Amino acid sequence: MLKQILSKLPRKLQKSESTDAATNDSGNNTSRLGHVFQCTNVGSAFSSKLNVVKRVSSAVFPASIAAGAEAVDPHLSFKDVQNPQKQNLFISKLNYCCEVFDLNDMEKQDLKRQMLIDIVDFVTSGSAKFTETAISAVCKLCVANLFRVFPPKSRSTSTGGETEDDEPIFDPAWSLLQNVYDLLLHFVSSNSLDAKVAKKYLDHAFILRLLDLFDSDDPRERDCLKTILHRVYGKFMIHRPFIRKGISNVMYCFVFETERHNGIAELLEIFGSVITGFALPLKEEHKTFLWRFIDKDPKLASTVIKGLLRYWPLTNSQKELMFLSEIEEILEMITMVEFQKIMVRLFRRLGYCLNSSHYQVAEKAHLLWNNEHIINLIAQNRQTIIPIIIPALERNTQKHWNNAILNLTSNVKKLVHDMDEELVLACQLDLKEEQLRSIAAAEKRKLAWEQLENVATPQLVSTTVSFLVEPATCAVTG
Repeated sequence: MLKQILSKLPRKLQKSESTDAATNDSGNNTSRLGHVFQCTNVGSAFSSKLNVVKRVSSAVFPASIAAGAEAVDPHLSFKDVQNPQKQNLFISKLNYCCEVFDLNDMEKQDLKRQMLIDIVDFVTSGSAKFTETAISAVCKLCVANLFRVFPPKSRSTSTGGETEDDEPIFDPAWSLLQNVYDLLLHFVSSNSLDAKVAKKYLDHAFILRLLDLFDSDDPRERDCLKTILHRVYGKFMIHRPFIRKGISNVMYCFVFETERHNGIAELLEIFGSVITGFALPLKEEHKTFLWRFIDKDPKLASTVIKGLLRYWPLTNSQKELMFLSEIEEILEMITMVEFQKIMVRLFRRLGYCLNSSHYQVAEKAHLLWNNEHIINLIAQNRQTIIPIIIPALERNTQKHWNNAILNLTSNVKKLVHDMDEELVLACQLDLKEEQLRSIAAAEKRKLAWEQLENVATPQLVSTTVSFLVEPATCAVTG
């Protein structure tokens, strides 16, 4: 009886068989990881990555599932399989969606779109488990569907990069891309995602390709990318310095090379959020990264204003308005010590803005005087600032073409007059004397030129006469 029972038990694997099985499993794991790393490569490896995806998806994904797991048909619904099989179905669907179909093949596109919706719903429900196999499959899916080369820019760059009036261009594949972005967003936001494991697949190469997508013409895609990059920055602390450096490189390329990039506004928004989250005291790395931490460290205000004055957009009125708005925000937070370091250079520039022939720039410069904090700074340093501003105000009174600006100038003059009447009168007197000296100097130059002309005219006539008479004299002699 005992022998009969023992004979029915499964035979134990021999040592050599178990070793072979382990070797095969190890080989499968190595091959699987190799495919993932191929997906994160750029350049020529991109085409080979797609080939890998196609081979895996067409074979019912045996290599995409952990050793010993059962492969599941990706066309099944999550409702049609038992709970133990849902994770395998999840991975099978992820691998199927790695394959990129022609946009004209509507049947396959619709099937893939519906499968992506099922995946997103499954992840949203909290049933998905982000094992290492699932993480690699998600990253592979994103690489295959999102990372692509944009067509050359067809719009003219003669406007110097200003594209406010351009109509947005919408990607025809957005209905599919949106589902992929939804999946990526839920993936990086999931509380069950182990960042230590995920960082091996969502690596520096992946982040660089993600930053490249910010140049998309589709504003919907850039908005999704902005949210996702925020979450990646918050989730993967080890990647934070690299992300900041990558964004900085994009901006350097925009400023010094291309002068054209669609995602600068979104990247600046990310920078703003990053800066807001910096802890005190600020690290030297952060100061080198960007000098706009005034709300955290007011001592940097003078440095930032010097930078703005250095790169002031003299020939671009719209950017000049942006700079004036930035100046106003900084002055609301600046300390007196820092203000005194830059007030002379700043108000010389503001004087030019007061006289601007572009009425919006002139208006914005005048409206700075409505800010109580700025007025307080001016009042405490009026001995230095008022002599700089009075000439600009007087020039507006005499020459500016816009009636609204003339009214604003009158208001500012009254405000300055109430601040220190004696100083204003002294400045106006000095200005009149300077104008008289300028008139006298101009008259003196005019007289000097007239004298030079009078001295030169007789010599010119004499030379001309002698030139005409000399041939006749020669003829008589002959």
